[in-house]
Amino acid sequence: MKRFDPETRSYLLSAIREMIYNERWEKFQEVVNQRTRYLTMVIEDFYQPHNGSAIIRTCELMGIQDLHVIENRNPYEINKDIVVGSDKWIDIYRYNSAEKNTIDCFKKLRKKGYRIVATSPHKDDCMLKDLPLDKKTALVFGNEGHGLSSDALNNADAYVRIPSVGFTESYNVSVSAALCLYEIREKLHQDNRPWQLSDEEKEILLLDYALKSVRNPKILVTNLLQIRQNKM
Repeated sequence: MKRFDPETRSYLLSAIREMIYNERWEKFQEVVNQRTRYLTMVIEDFYQPHNGSAIIRTCELMGIQDLHVIENRNPYEINKDIVVGSDKWIDIYRYNSAEKNTIDCFKKLRKKGYRIVATSPHKDDCMLKDLPLDKKTALVFGNEGHGLSSDALNNADAYVRIPSVGFTESYNVSVSAALCLYEIREKLHQDNRPWQLSDEEKEILLLDYALKSVRNPKILVTNLLQIRQNKM
């Protein structure tokens, strides 16, 4: 669904609000108030659909609105049985058309003010609890077999390591993502950083959620805009 100017968006939101049960509307508001783009997730070249799908579900539950998917060699597939509809509620951006998709993704994130943090052991790494959150953060996770590519490792701004006390070298990648998101979300709340969406972003998302909850949203919008035009 396309984005609308503020006046049109407000009109549509008011009209569609009347079609949604109060309990549902309250849930939309509750979720939107917990959404963030201060923290975002990047996954590179996943090839097992259940891992990527588990991360989608985790992102949605943790309030992460944007997921960035790099497809250098492996096309990203969603396992509907695992996401159980969670992919409907977040924004997924795919990078698969550039010569170097990882670099393309990183450049676009930096333009939006993100620090690129590779989740991989490195000589300059820090423990997860010590990761600075003084600016917007993009966490990057590599694929299940080889981890992050050299492009990702060589172009990251920082590196973070998840603590472990066992013999096994690393966590499953979807578990790593869940651990990182939980830890960082808790830290953001404690630090009182401005992690929430802006009022405009909240309104845009609220309209998006509302439209996803009604039948034939495109037809509905067309009809509502026509009614509005006729009243002018």
